[in-house]
Amino acid sequence: MKNILKYLLCAGLMAGLPLSVLTSSVQAQITHSGQGAVDQKADALLKRAAGQFGNVSFNVTATMLDAQKKETLRQKAKVLYCKGCYHVTVADQEVFCDGKTVWQWNKTAGEVMVTNMGSDDVDLMNPARLLKNYDKSFRAKYIRTDEGVAVVDLQPRSARSFHKIRLFVSEKSGMLMRLEVHKYDSSREVYEITEFNKAHTPASQFTFDAAKHAGVELIDMR
Repeated sequence: MKNILKYLLCAGLMAGLPLSVLTSSVQAQITHSGQGAVDQKADALLKRAAGQFGNVSFNVTATMLDAQKKETLRQKAKVLYCKGCYHVTVADQEVFCDGKTVWQWNKTAGEVMVTNMGSDDVDLMNPARLLKNYDKSFRAKYIRTDEGVAVVDLQPRSARSFHKIRLFVSEKSGMLMRLEVHKYDSSREVYEITEFNKAHTPASQFTFDAAKHAGVELIDMR
């Protein structure tokens, strides 16, 4: 449960596409910066997708697949997100983050673990940061467009437990629809987003109010 919550997003995850069907191919335009070659089409797609994550709500379905593409785990979550803050509801747990502190509330155990928010740009719980600042940790490559959905690969600049993150972005809306984490053992994590809508979530939804939950044990790990 802890690992799947770490990756739930985002972020961005959505309707799957038949990857074997290639309907169009576009030559990527490459320029150069201090970070090396920049794929301009990939960059534009990712920056536009990042802009979709204002004050929004969406559902995420996370699926773990083994090397034989057999499903080993499936988890669904409801996400409220606003400018780096999030509130995730999944099974018997809720995760709150106000951009600095993270509260993980295990309702069954009756306890809340409190930690500092990480600074890693690869944190999929903060999709806007991953998409906007991807060039700090990844090289982006535009792959193709299938039926209006663009495919972009992010390849790590340094050693990771995975060799690429594959993103699926709607060319019409700019919405991040699906995200796949490809690991070296051929297993993968797949995240799909549905019911992506604008929201008006107040700041109070991104913090855990201990006063409203008498009897819950706080475990401060900061």
